[in-house]
Amino acid sequence: MKEIEFKIKGLMMDPLTNAPIVVLQEASSDTLLPIWVGIFEANAIALEIEKVDTPRPMTHDLIKGLLSHLDVKVTKIVVTELKDNTFYALIFLDAGGRVISVDSRPSDAIALALRTGSPIFVTDEVLAKSTSAAAVSSERSTPEDIRKWLENLNPDDLGKYKM
Repeated sequence: MKEIEFKIKGLMMDPLTNAPIVVLQEASSDTLLPIWVGIFEANAIALEIEKVDTPRPMTHDLIKGLLSHLDVKVTKIVVTELKDNTFYALIFLDAGGRVISVDSRPSDAIALALRTGSPIFVTDEVLAKSTSAAAVSSERSTPEDIRKWLENLNPDDLGKYKM
């Protein structure tokens, strides 16, 4: 399975369901992958995107601190599967030269990747299964189609997620 690097394009609310969406964009193209996430995970991602310091460590900060004290590094996170409209991810750790992969929700993996500066990858299999990604892929759509799709998702909210 090929892994493709993605970056966070933004965080927004789905205008139909009012659910938070993390929008990932392929690092080397216009391909977008929206992932619907829970409100708490969206808040954790938003706090890190906006570099908001909290008085006490939040869960993902705690995990980062634990890993740091144990001298374990997050090497990457990978969105590995899309099954029944649910995304799955793995967090890859380097523990003294030993590679460990840990099952995770993509939202938690992304929140941790943001805090540790780790790269975010998506497998080509997930992209192939994701109709949303296919709908906005630069290979299948014009820039106009991508713009319209983002407009339908309320692009003014991209990066301006309110907690």
